[in-house]
Amino acid sequence: MNAPTGWPVTGIGAVASIGRDAEEIYRNLCAGVDGLAPMRGFTPHWYKAGHLFEVDNRPRSGADQPRRATGLLLDAVAQAAADAGLGGSFPDVPVLVGTGLRELRSVELWWRDGVPVDHNDLHFGSALRRRFGTYDTHTIANACSASLYALALAVDLLDAGTTDTVIVAGVDVITESMFGLSDRVQPQPPGQVAPFDSARRGTILGEGAAAVVLRATGEGTPAHGHVRQVGINCDAFHLTAPDTVSVAAAMRDALRRSDVDTATIDLVMAHGTGTPLNDEAEAAALREVYGDRVTEPLITGLKSATGHTSGASGLLSLIVAMLAMRDGVVPPMTRLDDPVETARDFRFVRREAVDATIRRSQVNGFGFGGVNAVAVVERGVAR
Repeated sequence: MNAPTGWPVTGIGAVASIGRDAEEIYRNLCAGVDGLAPMRGFTPHWYKAGHLFEVDNRPRSGADQPRRATGLLLDAVAQAAADAGLGGSFPDVPVLVGTGLRELRSVELWWRDGVPVDHNDLHFGSALRRRFGTYDTHTIANACSASLYALALAVDLLDAGTTDTVIVAGVDVITESMFGLSDRVQPQPPGQVAPFDSARRGTILGEGAAAVVLRATGEGTPAHGHVRQVGINCDAFHLTAPDTVSVAAAMRDALRRSDVDTATIDLVMAHGTGTPLNDEAEAAALREVYGDRVTEPLITGLKSATGHTSGASGLLSLIVAMLAMRDGVVPPMTRLDDPVETARDFRFVRREAVDATIRRSQVNGFGFGGVNAVAVVERGVAR
């Protein structure tokens, strides 16, 4: 049962270093605010880098606590459910969660410091059942494209008619093992995240959660936006390096499934990690897919303001795309001063937000191991 113009998104929720809900995040993005701050959860003198994009919800600096990923997830899901009018209990609604590291930070605290953690609390499903009564939960651990992979499964469930409502979420918090690895492999820690900038030096980790409610309702339903389709693939090309061919294939698959072409895409929400390999591969894939039209759509991204939020990043970009289409204002990539040669002619939104009429957007998400996902979303009917 295919929705005529996609599946309506009737509820949204989000939390990140720059805001505690979707509207605050969007406002701060448009204002050029970023969430980079001195690290709060780890011991600073152990590392070369000293700043992260953390959600500031710890009791005090340097005092970490378990189950923070679960807490952010529950917050975002509760926001989205309330926005969609689902109330506080929805036992029959499937909840699909995309994540990179789930509750690994809780395991680290247990292993190193002896912080008590019940093994049941390592599964998001346990907390979702306790909080919302839902029993149909699925966790998809697909690195940085995880939440868009979860969105693809949600579209399949709606298309198959197995449910008429589904909640999709993404979440990750920074683990010390992941931060330690990135700190060791970067000889000079980047002072900022500068996607597609010729002077970029790498990415900086961030935290966040995002959630949306999709419903199988008819055309004309008031909604934040309509998800037409999601294209996915997994190439296993390399542990970390992206493959331009597969990234381009995911873009084409999303457009084909959505029954649209590049001429109708007004905005591209880039994955834009600020790393040399990822930015070059994404730029090359866009040029391959869009051809001569690559200079037409506006292009922006979130990571200069939010850091790399891993499993939450795709869905955060999707929500921002819907709000940009609603308000006609596209937030900028504030750290992009000198675009790389391969993307010098792209219509990047830089330094300041721009006013634009956006009807349809492409949202990119690419992860380690070649797990690629691209969504196409349309402007919603006024709520």
